[in-house]
Amino acid sequence: MNTINNSRRNFIKTAGTLAIGSTLPISLVELAFAESSQNFTFAYISDSHIQHIKDNRFVRNWDRGLIRAVAETNLLVPKPDFVMFGGDLAQLGSKAELDHGAQILSALHGNVHYVMGEHDYYLDLGEYWEKLFGPQYYSFDHKGVHFVVLNSIKTYDDWTFKRWPTAEQRMLEMAGLDNPNGSPFMVGEEQRSWLKNDLDKVDKDTPVVVFSHSPLQKIYKGWNFWTEDADQVQALLKPFKKVSVIYGHVHQIQYNQIGNISFNSVMATAWPWPYPQSYAQAEQYLPKLTVPMNRADPFFERDATGWQFINIANGNVDLNFTLYNNTSRVVRFNGKQKRPEDVVYQDEKARIVPQTHY
Repeated sequence: MNTINNSRRNFIKTAGTLAIGSTLPISLVELAFAESSQNFTFAYISDSHIQHIKDNRFVRNWDRGLIRAVAETNLLVPKPDFVMFGGDLAQLGSKAELDHGAQILSALHGNVHYVMGEHDYYLDLGEYWEKLFGPQYYSFDHKGVHFVVLNSIKTYDDWTFKRWPTAEQRMLEMAGLDNPNGSPFMVGEEQRSWLKNDLDKVDKDTPVVVFSHSPLQKIYKGWNFWTEDADQVQALLKPFKKVSVIYGHVHQIQYNQIGNISFNSVMATAWPWPYPQSYAQAEQYLPKLTVPMNRADPFFERDATGWQFINIANGNVDLNFTLYNNTSRVVRFNGKQKRPEDVVYQDEKARIVPQTHY
């Protein structure tokens, strides 16, 4: 951890930047300003998928991922100002799973804020989550930054309330990773109205950081890496000079830039996506894949082990990945091409075989 912090201080030199550094299974986020005394960090844990088997038995691998994340977060130096949990604490949203996950998270030191995932929501539509962790969407301010937490995993009322005979069936259908019976995520009109009223009170020069579970962009509908009303949410964020959206759900490294908005994903503590073949041993507990696929840039089985810097300034994104079991990567915004480019893999001639799969 000390090496990471020293490297970060040497790397970040641009005023008003957001940096994310991660060691599986946590992410450490630093907001960096011109005056270093204004900098602060927060940790990010996400997608634990605690799964109940029977009685007091839970899937051990998912438990251990979250327990490790909590332990590593408590050891961070300097101590983060707060911790975010990014959603999908449970796998099937049961009280047993949420209680077990909440017990593990209770060992965290300091303040914790929570984002809801679809696996936490679709059994009882978030009723028990609210009793444990509070409202499904809210905002707060910290050291000059406005933070917004959204429930981005709602969907159409017809699918939610009329399509399924039981709440359990509804939960199982939404839990499928590439299930054609699922439905696109959305923030929804009620929340968008709340968000507009919330942002109307914020000065347009104030940095805004939005936490969601789904990406708040339209990436790939087949995997529900998708938010149906993403364009409308982005329009509400457009007037601000510096906006960052940080999300879970995808279980992989992602980054994007849309106008003034920088998008960054955080890693899961449970499994990577797509699954590596070595997870066949846990097949009975993993959600079923109906479409087999190769991995885009194959890591070892836990995926993205290492840490990353994400430098966001003037609407541009630079990413520096240090991967313990793979070649380090740098993704840098190309001002001429107006897009992020991977300096190693961008050239088609330099791509390895699994990358040509798509």
